Amino acid sequence: MAEYLPAAKVSEIPDPGRLLVELDDRLIVVLHAAGSFYALDDICTHDGGPLSDGELDTEDLSIACPRHGAKFSLRDGAAMTMPAIQPTVSHEVKIEDDTVMVKLNDS
Repeated sequence: MAEYLPAAKVSEIPDPGRLLVELDDRLIVVLHAAGSFYALDDICTHDGGPLSDGELDTEDLSIACPRHGAKFSLRDGAAMTMPAIQPTVSHEVKIEDDTVMVKLNDS
């Protein structure tokens, strides 16, 4: 069973903001938006672009791939706009003390 892994200190990620981390050999972008934390694989499912370099939208809680503009939901990784049609992987997040903890989703 997967365990929560420490990803960052809460104070390291402003709201809005993001931080690229490596957890168990996976690149994960940890996002802070509208008072909540989220974690997604740092991969656009359209062409593999780095989501961590994309524009963060705090109104619809999404991040856009910098290559072609595909948007993904911070909440569940769902592809919200073309050209992406497949979701990116989202991960569970919880806060313990001042630490952002991420439970990797193996799917």
